[in-house]
Amino acid sequence: MATTTKTGTTKPAAAKPSAAKTATPRKTQLSGIKAAVKEADAEKVSATTTVTPSASIVAAIVSADAPRVYERKVDSKNRAYATGKRKNAIARVWVMPGNGKITVNGRDVKTYFARPVLQMIVNQPFVVADRAGQFDVFCTVVGGGLSGQAGAVKHGISKALTCFEPELRTPLKAALFLRRDPRAVERKKYGRAKARRRFQFSKR
Repeated sequence: MATTTKTGTTKPAAAKPSAAKTATPRKTQLSGIKAAVKEADAEKVSATTTVTPSASIVAAIVSADAPRVYERKVDSKNRAYATGKRKNAIARVWVMPGNGKITVNGRDVKTYFARPVLQMIVNQPFVVADRAGQFDVFCTVVGGGLSGQAGAVKHGISKALTCFEPELRTPLKAALFLRRDPRAVERKKYGRAKARRRFQFSKR
């Protein structure tokens, strides 16, 4: 449709854009990328449904479900060795078949640990494992006092018995003999007489 100007001349009307919009190159590129992504996802799904786990993966799953097997560890003289700790004491223990003789730092256990309570602590692993009088023990212990040293020897004997007979691990673990006893003296605090003991207070 033409329009008339003030001078009387006619001016042709501008052409209107068509209703159908042409797709831009960017949109075409994005649509192509989306289609490629969908196709790749479909291929992944089909691949995961058809692939079977490898033999190594199956073996790892089976081994994880199976109970752990502990090996017997003895030296050339048929002795099992272990280290025990308690408080500040450290004991090196060798266990071998015998008649129940226990030697601590070159002395008999009844001489070294004169108190019956300490002797009972040292013999507890054999009582729990039902092996009393069947093993000889040779150990060296350093650090701490007699109570801590007895606990260290007990810990070392328990670990050495599991090395000699792995089947004894179940009763000794149930009795908590394979775990290091974490109890120790609490440190002294500044401003106090001991860890928690306060100095005497006088109001007047």
